[in-house]
Amino acid sequence: AALATAAFMPGQWLLLPIVGAVFVAEALSVMIQVVYFKATKGKRFFKMAPLHHHFELLGWSETQISMRLWLAGMIAGLLGVALALL
Repeated sequence: AALATAAFMPGQWLLLPIVGAVFVAEALSVMIQVVYFKATKGKRFFKMAPLHHHFELLGWSETQISMRLWLAGMIAGLLGVALALL
């Protein structure tokens, strides 16, 4: 709901990718994987896309991934608020 509210605030829509950095990173990881796979004819940039599956294959637990992405999202949200106040 907060992301939707930020999207409709006048002049603040440019901050939306910053506030939603975790979602942007997840989506970009899929795009990077597909482009890289096609460009290199079968090689992969990540072990698996989206990004959270890559971390699972690196041996991170689901709890670790959730907590770290939650923390990254919180930092991104605070950064977005700080930039909005400038």
